[in-house]
Formats: sequence, structure tokens, C-alpha cells
Amino acid sequence: MKLGFVSAILDGWTFEEMIDTASELGFKCVEIACWPQGKAERRYAGVCHIDVKKVLNDDGYAKYVKDYSEKKGVEISSLAFYPNTMDGDLEKRKSSVEHLMTVIKASAKLGVNMVTTFIGRDQTKNVEDNMKLVAEVWPPVIKLAEELKVKIGIENCPMLFGQDQWPGGQNIFTSPENWKKVFGILQSENLGINYDPSHFVWQQMDYLKPLYEFKDKVFHIHFKDIKIFKDKLDENGIMAYPLNYMAPKLPGLGDVRWDRFVSALTDIGYDGYACIEVEDRAFEGSKKKILDSLRLSKKYMENFVI
Repeated sequence: MKLGFVSAILDGWTFEEMIDTASELGFKCVEIACWPQGKAERRYAGVCHIDVKKVLNDDGYAKYVKDYSEKKGVEISSLAFYPNTMDGDLEKRKSSVEHLMTVIKASAKLGVNMVTTFIGRDQTKNVEDNMKLVAEVWPPVIKLAEELKVKIGIENCPMLFGQDQWPGGQNIFTSPENWKKVFGILQSENLGINYDPSHFVWQQMDYLKPLYEFKDKVFHIHFKDIKIFKDKLDENGIMAYPLNYMAPKLPGLGDVRWDRFVSALTDIGYDGYACIEVEDRAFEGSKKKILDSLRLSKKYMENFVI
């Protein structure tokens, strides 16, 4: 496996500063955030380290991105854009899908050939109606990915944390049952999973078994931990806003058993990209804390991934 990190944690860093940081800290890869510039709607969204429109329109810029990464010895694991492509607001939906397709084209042009994202969800609709939306919204996206030989890894994050995502959340790709439904609708070898075990922990689900069942669909990995506060869960119950009883943490500081998780990855023969995703509020507020979060996460995960 190749150990990296999700670049969104380095908000405000330039592309060069972000790649330099990855290189200096000894990471092998980065999953690079590619939001439309100035479009942040939530924490860790809106970060842009590669201008994907410029990649398509400026061959010199595209070559520079590739050459700079190669010179620094840092691979690009994926171009990342995590919107709600099935938003109930049709203008937002249209904008998200258009930018996602631009990211796919840029990924192909840069030779990355991987995009990590969400399926999305209309949070006012039930699961059945959202699956109808999958069949409506996603076929053109999948067709483009197939034509350009780009893989799409969908993260299993429910995007349900607080009031803004209530009810339902903003990503239907939350469970093995829903994965089967989505893969049944979008039958493509180019569609797979960006697998994050932490989201199964707070949903009280087995995060190991699906690796074996969906081993051929695991395209990319996120190393992010989650901590369940049992006293808060007892006080609020599972029907509360999830952030009322859990918190994202650095790998090793939460409830994921990383020895077991990485062991399962080796069982299925996964040897692709595995990127640390930092969303731990204890490591925000200063450049030093952010860099410490990457150093500590890397040091811990190197117990299992070299």
C-alpha cells in the first residue's frame, strides 16, 4: 500500500507548498482536493490545490502539475471532489455534476485516472426514490468515466452530522445494502468504493466483513478514526445528530482497530493508495497543529503500512 493524506487539511497552502509538505514528511501520495474555487459550503470542502478547468485548457499547467509531483516523488492518488450530486436544489445539482465531470476529464489528462467523490442524496426523499435519482443522474457521469478510463471511488460517508444534513444525510452510499443497489443500477467496472472504516463505527456496523464481500470494488482507502462517547450516546441516543455523541479523530485515537483493518486489506490483496484524512478538531487552529496531525498519523499508521 502507498501511504498518503487528503490535501483538504492543508487549506490555504499552494499546490507547491502542499506537495512539498507531503514530500518532506515522507508521504508517497496525496489525494488532491479539487473543488471549484471559493465554493466552500462545509468544513474541509471548498479546498482547491489543482485548478481542474485550467488543467483542461492549459497544457503547460497540466504538464507542470505532473512534473512537479514527479520531481518531489509524490504520486497523486486521486482528484477529490465531494459534493451532493443529487441535491434537491436542481441548480446546485447541475453545478456539482458539471464540476465532477470536469474533475474526471482532468484526472484523465493528468494520468491519475482516479476520482474520489460521493453519490449524493436528496435528503428529503426516501431510499427508494433516491435510487431512482441514481439511475437518472449518474449514467452520463459513468459513461464519461468509462470513455476516459477513469475509476470513480465513492466514499461511504453518510454526510449526516448536524442540522444542515438532517434528515437523511447527503450521501446514499452508506452501507453494503445500498452499495449493492447502486452497483446494480450502475453496472460498471469503473465504479467502486473509497473505503473509510470510521463511518461504519459510528453507524455500529462491521467494518471488516464488507472488505471481503466487495474486495474487487475497493478502489481507494481513507485512514480516519472515530471516537464514540458512550456517555453522550446514552444521553442522546442514535437518533440524535451524530456529532452529539461521536467525533472524528486521528488514526489510533479512536475506536477503529487498525491492526485488524489493515490485516483485512492484506487478506484481500489490496496494494493501492491509502490516504490519512484529518478531521480532528484537536489538531486545528495553527499550522503547527496541522503538521503535527500528519506527522502523528503517519507515525502511527507506519506500524501497519510501510
